[in-house]
Amino acid sequence: MNHVYALVLAGGSGTRLWPHSRSQRPKQFLSLNGGQTMLQETVARTASLIPPERVYVATNAAYVPLVVEQFPDIPVDQILAEPAGRGTAPCIGLAALHLLRRDPAAVMVVLSADHRIVHVDRLCQTLEVATEVAATGQLITLGIMPTRPATGYGYIQRGDSMMAIGEQNVFTVQSFTEKPDVDRARSYLASGDYYWNAGMFIWRADALLNELAAHRPLLSHRLKLIGEAIGSDAYDATLASIWGELENVAIDVAVMEHTTKAAVIPVDLGWSDVGDWAALAEILPADANGNVVIGAHVNFDTHNTLIFGKHRIVATIGLEDLLIIDTEDALLICPRHRAQDVKHIVNQIKKEHHDLA
Repeated sequence: MNHVYALVLAGGSGTRLWPHSRSQRPKQFLSLNGGQTMLQETVARTASLIPPERVYVATNAAYVPLVVEQFPDIPVDQILAEPAGRGTAPCIGLAALHLLRRDPAAVMVVLSADHRIVHVDRLCQTLEVATEVAATGQLITLGIMPTRPATGYGYIQRGDSMMAIGEQNVFTVQSFTEKPDVDRARSYLASGDYYWNAGMFIWRADALLNELAAHRPLLSHRLKLIGEAIGSDAYDATLASIWGELENVAIDVAVMEHTTKAAVIPVDLGWSDVGDWAALAEILPADANGNVVIGAHVNFDTHNTLIFGKHRIVATIGLEDLLIIDTEDALLICPRHRAQDVKHIVNQIKKEHHDLA
């Protein structure tokens, strides 16, 4: 495993977890359960396989001080600052260039900083298998075994069986599909051939760059111009001048949907992307009334409600199926089934109360 490196993607804005998550300190830099931050949890999960000296974090330039604060053991030159968000393809491509400069045999494990995973041991076992397969030049994605007909995730359709390593099966990828409607999601679940696309990838850095060059040649060319400046005094200026011109595109769209080298490893990780408050309520333990409480709560006849408040006692009477998020300077109350609409509130706040967004 000496050639295996982690790339943790930590540049998201986390708007659907407002008001706890803010533009100046988004969700990946926060604790949602009173323990480690989501970013710290992500790095800790693979610590038995990948030590800090082989961990890279890609984030917005504005968040670099937050990464340094939370990870003093990670060398500063392994925190890759993006001048602006340009999608995962430019981000991962640039990281691959950094890794190749350091280690021509580098294998990348690409993880997101805002996921929750219950079965950490299973993740590490799967990554050991995935890195073995990736060493042959395959581009591996982890397929999360679906537990419900979710319409908020993309799906991966498996193809033929490639191999089995121990109890772990590896399949070719038949297709990637976008977020389906509920009827199609039900058919995916019933077929047993589809997995949630969690955006976790394992591949050799050189293999990824070769596929990027084949399928997105202009993006590849511009990234190489930045790569040529890595380690020199011209790097920051080169990055700043070219980055804004790069295509804003996800790695799935740029590479994985086109390559013939895509493979999927199905796995049950107890995974959630914690996309909104309702998702968090589903994965944290509830009390006898179905309430998930973080902070101090006085309850009278309240059920199936998430109460998140650390600054004062939250008292509720006769409520059901709500989200109550209380912070020092803002309060959110909404039905659980409207959790996705928090992003609309954030957009409105950005126009009217920019300092609270």
